[in-house]
Amino acid sequence: MLLPSFGYPLHQDYDKHAIMGVNLLNYYLGVDGGGSKTYTLITDEHGNIVGKGNSGNGNHQINYEEAKGNIRESVQMALDQAGLKQSEIHYAYFGLAGADREVDYRILRPMIAQLGFPNHDINCDTAIALRAGTDQPYGVVLICGTGTNSAGVSPRKAFFQCGGFSYSFGDFGGGGDLCIEAFRSVIRAWDGREKPTLLTNLLLQDLGYESVPDMFEDFLDSHKAPPLRTVKLLFQAAAQGDEVAAAILRMQGEELGKSARAVIKRLGMEGDQFNVVLAGSVLTRGEARFIHPYIEEAVKECAPGASLVKLEVEPVIGALWLAFEAGGAKLPREVYDRLRSISDYSLV
Repeated sequence: MLLPSFGYPLHQDYDKHAIMGVNLLNYYLGVDGGGSKTYTLITDEHGNIVGKGNSGNGNHQINYEEAKGNIRESVQMALDQAGLKQSEIHYAYFGLAGADREVDYRILRPMIAQLGFPNHDINCDTAIALRAGTDQPYGVVLICGTGTNSAGVSPRKAFFQCGGFSYSFGDFGGGGDLCIEAFRSVIRAWDGREKPTLLTNLLLQDLGYESVPDMFEDFLDSHKAPPLRTVKLLFQAAAQGDEVAAAILRMQGEELGKSARAVIKRLGMEGDQFNVVLAGSVLTRGEARFIHPYIEEAVKECAPGASLVKLEVEPVIGALWLAFEAGGAKLPREVYDRLRSISDYSLV
């Protein structure tokens, strides 16, 4: 079976049984389980990628059985490609969306333990995104992909998470909300509650309808929801000067800015110098320029020494680095440089 590369070259020049079948190398496994995908990477102790796997939703809050199956599938895919067993993994680190509270860990600990890794740890996906995005052991991370989340670690090693629990609990945005906002705007423009928008033709073309009434009736009668892929239409319309789309993206930026500010103030980081890591497909694509200025404005207002940095590698790389560190060793510079140098990462 030929596995999709998703941007990671597989290092073929290794021999884990170099002498009489004795394993001479330590191997590390990292997992990034999000709301729409689950990535797994395995490297040797030199940072050479020897196994990779990918699957769908890895967030137990969305669907427990689905997440359990997808995590297992992604992990097994990587192990099979590497020719390794669980017992040969020195340390496995799982960064999972939905690992937010103790009640989540009571669900996730037995789920991950069943995978059979002798040494492993679980953390929220915010932790691996933050680790992947900055050289510093502290900072703030904003995630905006399928959903949103934010968290921070202070120089004093205090931790605080803000959000990640859905609209009803204070959040706004992420693909799940933005695609609905795009759909609503087209409906509101059609019935007269909103100004005309370029989103109308873009959405009709993407979904295959001749008119808004046709789309309206079909979605209503069939209990449909707009697909996540339609989030990209907001960026396309905004790039063409559409005020409605730009206003939606601005609202997303302002909300993320509020989250960053809340984390910074709760951790007392107003006077520190640190990175605010922007992660997730909505924030790392090129068109995210329609969102970033509003985040930066909020951050600079309360923490002048902070700098926004866009995550340039997949968060699963952060999981790998944390696996090295959790295994009791300092992350070797060669491992950091080798994985950091891989530039072909697609977050979409």
